[in-house]
Amino acid sequence: MRGSAAGKGLFTLEGRSTAQLIADQLREHIIQGIFRPGDQINESIIAVQLNTSRSPVREAVQRLCQEGILINRRNHGVFVLEISAQDSKEIYAVREAMETTAADTLLNSSPKHLKETCRALKTILRNMQKRVDATNRQSIAQLDMEFHTTIVAAAGNSRMTRIYETLAAESTMCILNLEISYPEAQTLIQEHQNILNLLETGNREELRQALKNHLQKAVHDLARSDSQIVASTP
Repeated sequence: MRGSAAGKGLFTLEGRSTAQLIADQLREHIIQGIFRPGDQINESIIAVQLNTSRSPVREAVQRLCQEGILINRRNHGVFVLEISAQDSKEIYAVREAMETTAADTLLNSSPKHLKETCRALKTILRNMQKRVDATNRQSIAQLDMEFHTTIVAAAGNSRMTRIYETLAAESTMCILNLEISYPEAQTLIQEHQNILNLLETGNREELRQALKNHLQKAVHDLARSDSQIVASTP
């Protein structure tokens, strides 16, 4: 178990004080690694940082507990989820099911909608390419997830999109906290470019297989990274 994360980083609500906005910002801090797996979340200190009462903070924390990003341990407090290799397998298995379904739906949509989605994916890949030389791992990881989130959102299923937001957050936590075996940026770009090419050409079966291979490779890399961390722990 890690120490308290209550004092890490400063929150700003920009005049907006709803529980949802607090939850969104807290989630983003967790995704960015400001709050690390195992860190304790102190509602009182966060409320002070936000210059608000504990009530909306408590509601925000409850929302993230429902999402599974935070864990409420009775008589101990609330902590950031510590993601195991098994958790990673489950996260990516659900992602595979959702992303292949979203891709199928997208291929069945209008040519105009498909073209607009591919245009958005190309922009993400260009941004990812710009960050290769900068070796900004966190930025690459976020663009990685933005690519997949864009495909899911393009399916037009609001419930699927909402559920996928949690999976995306957990996936980013996996990537940033199991650092050893995260693929090189250029490799990621090539894999995503292949997915985009198949989406543009409408090759349904190869697209499904490419998504499956891409996500299963990620699980393998994360599992290998986790085992290396365990082996190096004294």
